[in-house]
Amino acid sequence: MEYNTTRNHLIIREYGRNVQKMVEYILTIEDPEKRKKNAHAVIELMGILNPSLKNVEDYKHKLWDHLFQISDFNLDVEAPYPKPTKEELSAKPEPIPYPTRSSKLAHLGSNLEALIEKALEETDPDKKQGFANSIAYYMKLAYSNWHKEIVHDDAIQSELSDITNGQLTFTNTPSVKAFRPDNGRDRDKGNFNKRNKFQQRNGNNSNGNGNRRNGNGNGNFKKKRFI
Repeated sequence: MEYNTTRNHLIIREYGRNVQKMVEYILTIEDPEKRKKNAHAVIELMGILNPSLKNVEDYKHKLWDHLFQISDFNLDVEAPYPKPTKEELSAKPEPIPYPTRSSKLAHLGSNLEALIEKALEETDPDKKQGFANSIAYYMKLAYSNWHKEIVHDDAIQSELSDITNGQLTFTNTPSVKAFRPDNGRDRDKGNFNKRNKFQQRNGNNSNGNGNRRNGNGNGNFKKKRFI
């Protein structure tokens, strides 16, 4: 019985021990054409065993890099992609510098800061006013999302003036609510029209001529008996 402690190191675990043994066998093949044919067969098998790589752009290139990595970069085969080196695959990416500049708009995001800079550079008064209204709408929406309450327009105007040194003022900030103020009236009006149609179809019982509930009408109401 063969134990893992006696086996060689498994380089890429996603493909398993059998794929690594196949690559080790390819290294022993002396015929270049046969070696190439077997390498392509192993590449197809690796694509089946690791289907998540198919979501990566040019995933075949990634499979060939893995094949050379499993062979410890000793595989001599004609590949459709340039053979990588151990230094290239083991190289670490350059660290990304962390932004250290301070901003008054850290709570609103850098995108809004870029939009304010563009609004301040705008020379057309109508476009500049449109920028100001859009900026104020976003500020009001962000405040409502974070604090779960409606903010007054004066507070938004005060913060916008503080950020832009009084250069931007909004005129008609759209409401962050999803409904219009007249929706309730339209709904009540529709319900009133439905009640009128229902009363016209079934008879008006509120004029005293035929109060069916109390039974004191003009005698036109007849009680039905079911047998």
